[in-house]
Amino acid sequence: MSENQIDLFASPEASVDPPEDFDFGAIPTSASIPILPGIYDSLETLANHCHSCQRCGLAAGRTNVVVSRGNPQAPIMIIGEGPGQQEDEQGLPFVGKSGQLLEKILAAVRLDTAKDVYICNVVKCRPPGNRTPSTDETAACKGYLLEQIRLVDPKIILMTGATAMKGLTGEKRGITKIRGQWMQWQGRWCMPIFHPAYLLRNASRAKGSPKWLMWQDIQAVRTKLDEMLAASE
Repeated sequence: MSENQIDLFASPEASVDPPEDFDFGAIPTSASIPILPGIYDSLETLANHCHSCQRCGLAAGRTNVVVSRGNPQAPIMIIGEGPGQQEDEQGLPFVGKSGQLLEKILAAVRLDTAKDVYICNVVKCRPPGNRTPSTDETAACKGYLLEQIRLVDPKIILMTGATAMKGLTGEKRGITKIRGQWMQWQGRWCMPIFHPAYLLRNASRAKGSPKWLMWQDIQAVRTKLDEMLAASE
């Protein structure tokens, strides 16, 4: 893998305060009120809305809403499960040990999170104790995720782990059975991959190990992206 490291903390901290003229009355505080497709005219407007969201119980325990980081015009979107402690403290996704490993994996195939990738999560607030988000919590946040996909318009979506895969596509098969497989979702190329946290718990790099499989998957992603970029020229 490439030895070039990306400074994880070089990105400016996300603002957690909406502008003074923001229409708080427009915030659907109940998860029963849908976030309609096309409701947001920009990612900035969406982020302002997220920062004041009260659509589920996770809002009560958060330090910061964790909306995204990376390039809003990136060709690749990476979707995680939800914020951990460091993400909750900093207001940015994938900045802990899992994020550091993700940076190294991407850099190994010449993908720069400042240019090539937009990163977000299925839920924007940290679940207590880093537990898996509930179905209701995922559903409450899904409208935001779908709007992020629409506004970023990525060529490729990578779903890290089973929660991200199920939260976006409804796929219920285990990640070990479906990781590395290309699938079409609403006309976009998507691939489920292992969550970096899972790789941190599995140190082996032997053939067939999770880290070895991730290396095969990320090379396939690089190849697919190169093919798509060449076809669009």
